[in-house]
Amino acid sequence: MFKKVLVAEDMDSINQAVVILLNDLEIVDVSHSQYCDQAWLMAKKEILNNNPYDLLICDLSFKQDYREEKISTGEELISKLKSESPNLKVIVNSIEDHPQIVQNLWDSGNIDAYVCKDRHGIKYLKQAIIALNKGLTYNSPSIEKALSQKNLISLNNFEISIVKFLSIGYTQERIEKELKKKSIKPNSKSAIEKRLKQLREEFGADNNPHLVGLMKDLRLI
Repeated sequence: MFKKVLVAEDMDSINQAVVILLNDLEIVDVSHSQYCDQAWLMAKKEILNNNPYDLLICDLSFKQDYREEKISTGEELISKLKSESPNLKVIVNSIEDHPQIVQNLWDSGNIDAYVCKDRHGIKYLKQAIIALNKGLTYNSPSIEKALSQKNLISLNNFEISIVKFLSIGYTQERIEKELKKKSIKPNSKSAIEKRLKQLREEFGADNNPHLVGLMKDLRLI
């Protein structure tokens, strides 16, 4: 069973339930953080001490307060920690169940389980921990159902990125620079123009702002 666990979760009630669950599984070395930056620093410290966490249980959304955070989402935290500790096992424990968001996380290769915070969430979280301990992956039932939808729209990182950049007002020239900076391919201006044209046709959008609006409505970005 896992020996050292980091829980990144900003809700006290969920933290308390997870503590009880981990104690039930006889996992006693457990650390908690309600902030992504703090969770990253805690994990980084243990990596430098050659005593890294072997399991991360992480929410995706963290409510902002007076603290200014460099890492604002669980997805960003997971990505950073996996790049620094590739052997870290990751369970997403979130109320977010939109299939595109879930699929994107699985496609990233950064997670090993996805549990939806529903009325049976703690039971499924326990199942996820046991599955990962056996070298398996896991989705809770509602997540498995969401991913099985036949009409699931699947967009790759390139497509999502260019529309996200459009949504914050970037020109295609700047989008090209940002893609290259993040090593996202393709990243040429011609590839961006071509894919945007295809996306407008696929979504029935009249122009780029219309495309951004449609994709936001569908929670694809």
